[in-house]
Amino acid sequence: MTSRAVLCGCGAMAKGWLRAIQSSAEIQAAVTIVGLVDINGETAVALVAEFGLENVVIGTSLADVLIETRADMLFDVVIPSARAEVVSTALRLGCHVLSEKPLAASLGEARDLLALAAAAGRVHAVVQNRRFISGVRRMRRVVQEGLIGELTAIHCDFFIGPHFGGFREAMDNVLLLDMAIHTFDAARFVSGKLPLSVYCVETNPSGSWYAHGAAANAIFRLSGDAVFTYRGSWCAEGRRTSWESNWRLVGSKGMLTWDGEDAFEATVAGDEPGLLRGHHALVVPDAPDDEETHGHKSVLVDFIRAAQSGRAPETAAADNIRSLAMVFGAIESARTGLPVDLSAQGY
Repeated sequence: MTSRAVLCGCGAMAKGWLRAIQSSAEIQAAVTIVGLVDINGETAVALVAEFGLENVVIGTSLADVLIETRADMLFDVVIPSARAEVVSTALRLGCHVLSEKPLAASLGEARDLLALAAAAGRVHAVVQNRRFISGVRRMRRVVQEGLIGELTAIHCDFFIGPHFGGFREAMDNVLLLDMAIHTFDAARFVSGKLPLSVYCVETNPSGSWYAHGAAANAIFRLSGDAVFTYRGSWCAEGRRTSWESNWRLVGSKGMLTWDGEDAFEATVAGDEPGLLRGHHALVVPDAPDDEETHGHKSVLVDFIRAAQSGRAPETAAADNIRSLAMVFGAIESARTGLPVDLSAQGY
């Protein structure tokens, strides 16, 4: 059965969604875009022309367009402050919902949306597309197969200076809320561990073109006595890191490093005598399933299959709230100067 989908929010990010949809025969066979919603009707009209969409209802009222089109699926690409109203409207009208991150603008809103999705019996998920790239899948496989022993620490560095313009440059906590959540979620996915607490220092460095919070340093305590550290800046000019961060995984037998692009190195302890034992190199295995390494397209496929089968998608909101709790815990710690207990967040 083909789902009838409405896309809400027709700005620049919507183009990435539509490109992903049109790049997959499976998605195109399973979903038809029947409506576009935006507060600026001209933006939606331009999207129709650019992507060659046909027989699409355009409107400024989400409820009206959902009802007129008899949609059963919503693609939510609105700004975070509008998310709760948009998602709740769609769930109440019987739609499965796939949202841009973050899941919600607060943990309270997130809990309300989870409860509403459960009551409606609808699939509700978040686009955490960084999970669905080869590098992250390969790291997770190394951990799951115990190639470096028991995971004890993850360290991530993110230093880059994008000049977006628009809403990001006016946001509070811009790095933590809009970008770091990708790395936090990926670290949770790779480790398979639960975040227990966080201590964070957030700054807006000299020369920043953002209104607030363009840099952050956070230390998370994870289950199993492991730690995850994050050092990041979104106003770091000069030679940048990857958008995916630079990673170092430390295990009881060895370490894995990934530059966020193509360079992997896995090593375990060697057998040289003396103070330092040297190391032996390991082959880093490929991702278990190539179909799961195509970013946004893979997220969409996973979501659509979940909606068709009734199973939970990998980025289900009920799980993703743990990544959101990491973000808001870090923000609260930065505000108070104190560690925050994430195990008490009630997710």
